[in-house]
Amino acid sequence: MSDALICMAEIVGVHGVRGIMKVKVFSDTPEDLMDYMPLCDAAGKRTFEFLTFQPHKNIYLVTMSGVNDRDAAGKLRGTKLYMPRRNLPALKDKNTYYHADLLGLTAVDAGGAVIGQIIQVANFGAGDLLEIRPLTGASYFVPFTKTVVPKVDLKKKQATVIVPPGMLD
Repeated sequence: MSDALICMAEIVGVHGVRGIMKVKVFSDTPEDLMDYMPLCDAAGKRTFEFLTFQPHKNIYLVTMSGVNDRDAAGKLRGTKLYMPRRNLPALKDKNTYYHADLLGLTAVDAGGAVIGQIIQVANFGAGDLLEIRPLTGASYFVPFTKTVVPKVDLKKKQATVIVPPGMLD
């Protein structure tokens, strides 16, 4: 697990003509991203270090060494930026989880029967949602709240999920 890479951000666009890039940060504290430099690509081969990092609406504007014009910045659009899992700070609250640790957990009901697998953690603005791929049928989202997900056991690699009545009808 210590060598695993965690996706921290993605270059989502270009701003202006001088190589400034728009970056979406996947963190509750985006301003801490500068503390994790350098970031790397998915293969862990190419590194990226921000020279500047400033908020701009719901994203961040960054500059990087060697990216000095719009064309160079545009070639990096879609690049996901990672860091080694071992560099993340330890969580102090036992009820707080890194999204990466929730992915792949088996979702079980209150009785322990498998209902599916957590395949995504999303946030569309109103709180975290877990996307669950059931054993059959289409995937669905549930709110990641203590009421709906009362227990997460990372050692057993499972989460207890109480699907609200009528949600899957």
